[in-house]
Amino acid sequence: MKQLGVSLVTVVAVVSILLAVATVWLFLTNPMTVANAVNEGDVTPLIRNLADAIFAALSGLLKYL
Repeated sequence: MKQLGVSLVTVVAVVSILLAVATVWLFLTNPMTVANAVNEGDVTPLIRNLADAIFAALSGLLKYL
């Protein structure tokens, strides 16, 4: 049970770090999307760009494996 708890905490930490890095990257590379999402209250473009950033990072990582 202890190993499962540690594994679950590790997975949550990795996902949180990945989302944080992708959000910062999006703020720096595509500030207009972030500004429009905040201004209009519609987070769909923001989520779409975050998903694209995470997918690009993972696909780039998998190329090396």
